[in-house]
Amino acid sequence: MAQPHAFVVLRRDGAAAVLDVTAGRLPALVHWGADLGPLSGADAAALALGGHQQVDNNLVDRPLRVSLLPEHWTGWTGRPGISGSRAGTDWSPRFTVVALAVDGAEVVGTAQEPALAETSSGVVEVRAEDAAAGLGVVLQVELTAGGLLRSRASLTNTGEGVYQLDDLVLAYPLPAVAREVLDLAGRWGKERTAQRTALQVGTHLREGRKGRTGPDAATVLHVGTPGFGFAEGEVWGVHTAWSGNHVHYAERVFTGHQVVGGGELLLPGEVRLATGETYTSPWVYGSHGTGLDAVARRFHRYLRSRPQHPGPERPVTLNVWEAVYFDHDLERLLDLAERAAALGVERYVLDDGWFGSRRDDTSGLGDWVVSADVWPDGLHPLVDRVRELGMEFGLWFEPEMVNLDSDVARAHPEWVLATGDRTPVPSRNQQVLNLGIPEAYAHVRDQMSALLDEYAIGYIKWDHNRDLVDAGTSPSGRAGVHEQTLAFYRLVDELKAAHPGLEVESCSSGGARVDLGVLERTERVWVSDCIDPLERQEMHRWTTQLVPPEMMGAHIASGGSHTTGRVHDLSFRAATAVFGHLGIEWDLARASEQELAELGGWVAFFKEHRRLLLGGDLVRVDHPDTSVVLHGVVSPDRDAAIFGVHAVGRSEVVSLGRLRFPGLDPARRYRVVPVGVGEPGGLVAPAWWDADGPRAGTVLSGAALGAAGLMAASVHPDHSVLYRLDAVG
Repeated sequence: MAQPHAFVVLRRDGAAAVLDVTAGRLPALVHWGADLGPLSGADAAALALGGHQQVDNNLVDRPLRVSLLPEHWTGWTGRPGISGSRAGTDWSPRFTVVALAVDGAEVVGTAQEPALAETSSGVVEVRAEDAAAGLGVVLQVELTAGGLLRSRASLTNTGEGVYQLDDLVLAYPLPAVAREVLDLAGRWGKERTAQRTALQVGTHLREGRKGRTGPDAATVLHVGTPGFGFAEGEVWGVHTAWSGNHVHYAERVFTGHQVVGGGELLLPGEVRLATGETYTSPWVYGSHGTGLDAVARRFHRYLRSRPQHPGPERPVTLNVWEAVYFDHDLERLLDLAERAAALGVERYVLDDGWFGSRRDDTSGLGDWVVSADVWPDGLHPLVDRVRELGMEFGLWFEPEMVNLDSDVARAHPEWVLATGDRTPVPSRNQQVLNLGIPEAYAHVRDQMSALLDEYAIGYIKWDHNRDLVDAGTSPSGRAGVHEQTLAFYRLVDELKAAHPGLEVESCSSGGARVDLGVLERTERVWVSDCIDPLERQEMHRWTTQLVPPEMMGAHIASGGSHTTGRVHDLSFRAATAVFGHLGIEWDLARASEQELAELGGWVAFFKEHRRLLLGGDLVRVDHPDTSVVLHGVVSPDRDAAIFGVHAVGRSEVVSLGRLRFPGLDPARRYRVVPVGVGEPGGLVAPAWWDADGPRAGTVLSGAALGAAGLMAASVHPDHSVLYRLDAVG
């Protein structure tokens, strides 16, 4: 077979990547960013040559070339793409490319005349070998809808003996102008808070060792021109689509080369490949754009392009957790259903406490059988009434977890993920059930399937309430997080295949499992167990850097937050929640008639506008005054928009001045009117609100609204004003 010599251009939705697959070397990105327009073979060769760094003192004697899977033998002293060995040997592989295919068609070319291939929606596949090390690798690269660059690697042991893989990461090059890092941190109840730092010589490393994504996950690691914001500055972001242990990193080495990358974090001895066995890495996604909004929209457009993606007509949901906790009383739950239906709720979810001996969080977890003590007639009376009221029924599960005080743990203590001769330290009084054991997997699958077969369950709230600590598999104690993650994916896939139309929400101590691996197989993520709207303003702002609003669970809770103790008016709680998949988490029996009437108004508002709220393009506005958060959604055709102005503090000045509304068509004119239910506390309306009649607003061009804006209304802290903008004329 002839050795391929080629350049490959991937171009889609305003983004482009140019791959150099010449001289038998692993593919290297000579460009990743904005679309460069038409390129000839000579152009691609010149582009590659133009990036060759000169050979300088004390460097290797040929230009350093960093591939998608960086190789140590080239002189690269940063993180190698592959780390591993065969009992201490074969630890520095040197791969030679033996085949290149674009859209399934083989590409060859010659050293004198490299081929040029171009694709807009196909997959580039590169196969390479190191016969001496006994390793083969297949790299897949593609541009998805939305212009996301994604790649993954499959490593096969082709030699004799076991090859232990310790690390496999993919890396994308960064230009020299990218010198500031922004990624996310957080904790339980305050997931996804932004942090910035300079990219200096060394490694900015974010490792997730929790056995799940984690509330403190980097989520998307961005590197961009210093000072970049939501609309300005060139930004490159990377995301590892994996729900277990994982890595994101940005690296700058002394030669001036910079990369950003990621992969799965493998525990010691977790992947040991026998002859012929293959390990496939997670997809590593890259997003480029001018401003953080452009980076986020690429993720949103990719997710929205999938055939299984939920549309913007998301059902208004009631979850009963903060209303009843473990106190499952049929009459009380039926009353909640009646009240919810009267408000226009479309989905009713029964949370933790319906099964086994589960009267609190100390027992019963893992026994997925309806409790005969609490539910003598099963769940039928509640499910039937919920459906009679026109609502879908949803049920809470925590399939990967177990209480030691449970029938399953007593019968099979060896099914608990553990290493050595000890039981892992408990968390929330529970342990992890090892789904990597076929019998344990079948136990969970079969009990869940029996319930899905018996009851009309359209929705699962899938929880995961602890980190994986000492997560070994019995009896060897070998690390089991990798297998557990794959088993979780397989379980979701199998249940959904057997029950078409079933929707799944990823909940994990709130928002600790939010990544594209889980979003490939679920319809929604729970952002946080904290529903305090003040906290949610920041969490929503940064969760949408990856997750589109229609997949982001956002609930209206009771006035007093169960997690922070703050008290907020209903208008602020609702105006925060309507920018996501709206739900209610509130004991409606304790709400006043006035509150119920206002809540019903907000539900109606959401239903009227949800196609825009959950189907538009995200717009977040940078503002120097941190007492205000301004964001909105603009319809893809630029016909309409809804913006929210949220007072999250008290400014040192009386007026915030004009607020801009970007993202509109600059050539069209828009009527801007305040919308919502009722009026926020402390409202002082600006003159333009009544320019064309009481609350009729005013009309301006998209250019004027984006560049000049309109005077902000004054409200008390922790209150919001919403605006609807509609194209006219």
